[in-house]
Amino acid sequence: MMRAVAIGGFLLGLALFGLVEWLARREGSRIPTLGEVCAYVMRYEVGPVPVGRIGLFGFWWWVGWHFLAR
Repeated sequence: MMRAVAIGGFLLGLALFGLVEWLARREGSRIPTLGEVCAYVMRYEVGPVPVGRIGLFGFWWWVGWHFLAR
């Protein structure tokens, strides 16, 4: 039962992500796309340290470690 709830939650999250991305790609939309959000985060720096790139790399490492590693 709990497994089905977890899978349903992930599917709901994926569907909401797709809906927001679709809304962002409409003509005249003020919602940023995933690519625009990632580009904004990647530009963030504190002095010479690319904090945004390090944070994005760390996020993808965490996702891979928790969901893709077996």
